[in-house]
Amino acid sequence: MLDHAWIAGHIPHQGAMCLLDSVVHWDSQRIQCRASSHRSAANPLRSRDQLSAVCGIEYAAQAMAVHGALQAPAGSKRPAAGFLVSVRGTNMHVPRLDDIDADLDIEAVCISSSGDHILYQFSLHAAGRLLMDGRAAVVVNAESIAPAPPPSGDTP
Repeated sequence: MLDHAWIAGHIPHQGAMCLLDSVVHWDSQRIQCRASSHRSAANPLRSRDQLSAVCGIEYAAQAMAVHGALQAPAGSKRPAAGFLVSVRGTNMHVPRLDDIDADLDIEAVCISSSGDHILYQFSLHAAGRLLMDGRAAVVVNAESIAPAPPPSGDTP
């Protein structure tokens, strides 16, 4: 099982914003992570002393980032930044996460991957109870597919 320190060393999210505690299982198509940070009063996503269920999307996005890091070639530096570009079909089965006593179990399954685009199905559970599910599209290596910026300076 990979711990919080390993995760923080391999994804851009640092300090309190690194929400995941561990990787429970992973393979080329799927990752399962665990988190307890939803109960922390210091969770940076809290608002008005609550953690909305919509914040579960960030937990899922971090699991996807860890999945990418785990699949990076051995000896490579941090993987290129990924960008969450779309979240669809999302169902929140609870209004908030901070009042969930059990740890969060986060799962992300790659359902499509083509070059720089990855589509994941994700879900959050606690003690076997479904809290949230949906799909997310991620673009990796965005700098390689973004249009070049216009030249600076005067044009003739």
